[in-house]
Amino acid sequence: MWGITLIVAAFVLGLIAFSFVVGAPVFAVPIGIAGIVAIGAFDMSRRRRQSKQMHDLRDKAKAESIDFTERDRETLVSD
Repeated sequence: MWGITLIVAAFVLGLIAFSFVVGAPVFAVPIGIAGIVAIGAFDMSRRRRQSKQMHDLRDKAKAESIDFTERDRETLVSD
């Protein structure tokens, strides 16, 4: 969550800094919003890719059978 906080803080500080120049907020606000949208889209794409990779790994793990040795069976027995 700190990434979003950092982006919002940078956006607010940028607006404050540019508010001292006449007309700069007119350019800063759309550029800032476009930057936030671009970073959000990139982050969503990365998360979707990671989620798909995790799903594929889970499917692969389900497909593989596990062969336990006799020693493994001894340690798995609950008392």
